[in-house]
Amino acid sequence: MPTDPAFTPSGLMRLLGKAVAVALVLAWSLGPIALIVSAAFTPERDIFATGVAWRPTFENFVALWQRWGDFFTGLANSFIVTVGATLLAVLTSTLAGFGYSRWRSRFLSGSVFAMIALRLLPPIVTTLPLFPIVNALGLNDTHAVLIILYAAFFVSLGTMVMRTFIDQIPRELDEAAMMDGASQAQIFRRVILPLSAQGMVAVAIFVIVYAWNEFLFAFIFTTKNAKTAPLVLSEMIGSLEGVEWGVLFAATTVQLLPILAFVVLCQRHLIEGLTAGATKG
Repeated sequence: MPTDPAFTPSGLMRLLGKAVAVALVLAWSLGPIALIVSAAFTPERDIFATGVAWRPTFENFVALWQRWGDFFTGLANSFIVTVGATLLAVLTSTLAGFGYSRWRSRFLSGSVFAMIALRLLPPIVTTLPLFPIVNALGLNDTHAVLIILYAAFFVSLGTMVMRTFIDQIPRELDEAAMMDGASQAQIFRRVILPLSAQGMVAVAIFVIVYAWNEFLFAFIFTTKNAKTAPLVLSEMIGSLEGVEWGVLFAATTVQLLPILAFVVLCQRHLIEGLTAGATKG
């Protein structure tokens, strides 16, 4: 009877190597998160102490609520900006992906390279020239400017994802709809949108993760009214009264866990959206 290669010494060594590699990746990725969350539930005097038994407490979260009300306002601003940027980016990327998929021209081909080139630029390069323009338009310290900037920053990537996905939708469906008298708008709404939902979810996840955690644009273009949660976290670190580490870890946990849970719940849709173009024939 032939021996299963997986149970040979070399096969077992490969399995052991893969297990160790996965364990190292998980420790590298989840270790800091676990430390932050555990510190959030630890009394501040014991956070950096050694040899002290862990006694979970909610006092850091109570102190966060009492002394840093701006943080929860920042969370609300982050939510508004994230939702707005996601809707705008997904809609724009889907429309652009439809155009790039169904029409061909030298201008469109050239614009693809232009989008990729712009996407490779560091955000700070485009941020500083935009500041006087934003001021002139009266958009400084508003939700609208962050929504527009976050959506614009991901339109190029979203367009490429949606174009690849829509390319897999047979053109015969478009032609059949046109024979039935459908316009391009109706084809887009009734044929393309339902069949490209997974790609739209993938783009939405990218934008949500980015917009929820983005700091640079919010730091430059907001001061008070549209200040997001990451800005309040930076204020906690730079407080003149000293850093309250327990409160800081509690705020970080509150800001981190929702987006972490969202990504975990949506990871199947993300993988399906990114691989659908490669698996559909």
